[in-house]
Amino acid sequence: MADTGPVAPGTGWPGDPATAATPVAHDAPEVAKLAAGAGDLDDLIARQSVCRACPRLVTWREEVARVRRKSFIDEPYWGRPIPGWGDPAPGILILGLAPAAHGGNRTGRVFTGDRSGDFLFASLYRVGLASQPTSVTAGDGLRLAGARMVAAVRCAPPENKPTPEERDTCAPWLAEEFRLVAATLRVVVCLGGFAWHALWPVLARSGYQVPRPRPAFGHGAEVTVTVPGQAPLLLLGCYHPSQQNTFTGRITGDMADAIFRRAKSWAAANS
Repeated sequence: MADTGPVAPGTGWPGDPATAATPVAHDAPEVAKLAAGAGDLDDLIARQSVCRACPRLVTWREEVARVRRKSFIDEPYWGRPIPGWGDPAPGILILGLAPAAHGGNRTGRVFTGDRSGDFLFASLYRVGLASQPTSVTAGDGLRLAGARMVAAVRCAPPENKPTPEERDTCAPWLAEEFRLVAATLRVVVCLGGFAWHALWPVLARSGYQVPRPRPAFGHGAEVTVTVPGQAPLLLLGCYHPSQQNTFTGRITGDMADAIFRRAKSWAAANS
């Protein structure tokens, strides 16, 4: 059996951005301080990956990493927050809810190693945004082309349901990552209503003119927002590629492909 518990920073996990010297946030004020004080994108994602600000999430993600699912009992689990990854100067940002307990929380990369990821990356590959159709581990060679992937909440939550307080505590990580890639960003694809609603405060904080009332989420929903001195930003709604949604046909491969083709086309036309 592999060693249990979360991976310590700097111990050789593929793509681990942190070291033993990376500062750790232990509460919401420290999240805000460390996010704002990050020197660059690499520093930011390192700080994201060691955050301990939400006690319930820390306890859950680490317990999952110790106990593990039977089918993965001989695999080590990442068991830490999942940082953003992909193109450092993206035209498209793909925003999800949170890592899965036995997906991203196991592999160290969001939407990797679970059925939601199987569905999502197959679509991204078909439209030319991913280098391969599968995402199995953090070291599998997958690259995103012109796209970056993040989660509104960086830790796996019990029952896939973060609390509003946890969402708000984690928000500075998302806001700062958004700020650092905003110069090239032209589209945000929100996977599900949680991501859609989590994005609006980030936009307002970044100076975008946010419509009132806020537009409702829906698959195929489109909203354009602007900020002085930058190209318009297109927000696209997409049903979350959860097993429930994909198994019931609420979202199909063709539906996802259409969203990502639209995102790719807009980003190219407005770059």
